[in-house]
Amino acid sequence: MATSVKETDFSFPQQEGFYRGKVRDVYIFPEIIAIVVSDRISAFDVVLPKAIPFKGQILNQVASSFLKATSDIVPNWLLATPHPQVAIGKRCRPYPVEMVIRGYLAGHAWREYQDGKRSICGVPLPSGLKESDPLPQPVITPSTKAASGHDQDISRAEIIQQGLVPEDQYLQMERYTKELFDRGTALAAARGLILVDTKYEFGNFNGEVTLIDEIHTPDSSRYFYADGYHDRQSKAEPQKQLSKEFVREWLMKNNFQGKPGQQIPEMTPEVVKSISDRYIELHDKLMGTPFVIPQDSVSIEEIKHSILEWFEKTEIRHNELP
Repeated sequence: MATSVKETDFSFPQQEGFYRGKVRDVYIFPEIIAIVVSDRISAFDVVLPKAIPFKGQILNQVASSFLKATSDIVPNWLLATPHPQVAIGKRCRPYPVEMVIRGYLAGHAWREYQDGKRSICGVPLPSGLKESDPLPQPVITPSTKAASGHDQDISRAEIIQQGLVPEDQYLQMERYTKELFDRGTALAAARGLILVDTKYEFGNFNGEVTLIDEIHTPDSSRYFYADGYHDRQSKAEPQKQLSKEFVREWLMKNNFQGKPGQQIPEMTPEVVKSISDRYIELHDKLMGTPFVIPQDSVSIEEIKHSILEWFEKTEIRHNELP
């Protein structure tokens, strides 16, 4: 038993492969993948040394909720969540790009803008903007999906020229990205939030562009609190954020941005608890209901059993996936 799940190492019948991402442990089957959403946390494309209690459960719950809320826009990969930290779905062939979309000048885009750049991923940006200002319209700034190390900004033209995604499918991904961002913006507004920027990932399932991974979570998205936004902007004050940016800010304050030779600052028990508390706050604001803290510690065996039990109860034959 444990208070958090840093990693898993299971072996299942008919398992064809395994992949450990920054946060997720992915078990690969002929037509299915089973994902354990761990409590690992990453920033600047680096996995930090300590796991964060409840983080995996929170991300899994938020992502599942938003996938269901957008299933009328685009087909997605999710089939079931048999455990708070498990998601099971269609095995898609991922496209090697992330579709980042930005409605406001913040985070990475702001840091690039501060350095004098007025174009990101081939998209021009107007001069005279301040941090957290709205952009004239949401812009898509894709990045490569790196197997390790840092993702890299890339333009639409480069994606198509390099053959990373066929042009017709990439244009479809752009359309889905804009529609998803519009829906996410409306859902956020209903919670008193502003969806600042986010990323979507897509894969191909039986020839169909399919939404994969998580969406609209605090790990993949940045939110501002709507209340007081304009007042804070007019006074050039930092915006009140609902995102993982607070982790990045703590790291930068301690001289870490994932660059070679930099040392990850010590994650004391107090730091770990403060991050966990913030994730609980993020859940409550995004979902509109309080996160129920489990009474019992996390059981790795229960996670494994939930996956085995789902396969036992679910008869999925070749080409019969929805």
